[in-house]
Amino acid sequence: MKKGKLYLIPSLLGDSDVNTCLPNAISNHIKEVNIFIVENIRSARRFIRKVDKEKDIDNTIFYAFGKHDKLDLENDFLPHILNGENVGFISEAGLPCVADPGSKIVAYAHDFQIQVIPLIGPSSIFLALMASGMNGQNFAFTGYLPIDKSERTRALRVLESLTKKTGQTQIFMETPYRNHQLFDTIIKVCSNNTKLCIASDITLPTEYIKTKTIAEWKEEKINMHKKPAIFLIG
Repeated sequence: MKKGKLYLIPSLLGDSDVNTCLPNAISNHIKEVNIFIVENIRSARRFIRKVDKEKDIDNTIFYAFGKHDKLDLENDFLPHILNGENVGFISEAGLPCVADPGSKIVAYAHDFQIQVIPLIGPSSIFLALMASGMNGQNFAFTGYLPIDKSERTRALRVLESLTKKTGQTQIFMETPYRNHQLFDTIIKVCSNNTKLCIASDITLPTEYIKTKTIAEWKEEKINMHKKPAIFLIG
């Protein structure tokens, strides 16, 4: 029997318009796929209903693969694929496997020569880079910086040094309720002529993207508390 395929399905970055942020192919694949691995079953069901109001959710199979879930790939994933059934992987926001879990599932699929199909969708990381005006030819995504103040300060100094030496844009993020603490640290640690881009609520009506020098940011008032944000320095 022909093997099924693993579809990597992007989701919305927030409560944004499906028609604006996702191509029609996403809707088509969600209609066809009836087995999903997701970070959070409740929010995934809500997302699928938003994309396809006619989807029979009650007869759709969901497997949770969040931070505290253990998915048995051998028994819960592989049999479906080997029986010719397609499986979709949906992350909580944006692109699967990019600053999100999922790479282990994809690596497992490759081990069994299962075709992996990435679908087009929004990524806060790449949309922020596109809109920052910073170097898009050489960049690095660091993820979350350390929470400890001294370690965070050291990390920022290393990242700033890299931008000065190589021209490489440094991209990182923070848990939304700690955005202002990170912003305050950046302002204190980085040089006045270093450029900082803050991109929050990307694709939402409240989208905010600005690039300024540290000196200019010191004169700016900003409210990004509890808003998903991407930080870039260059």
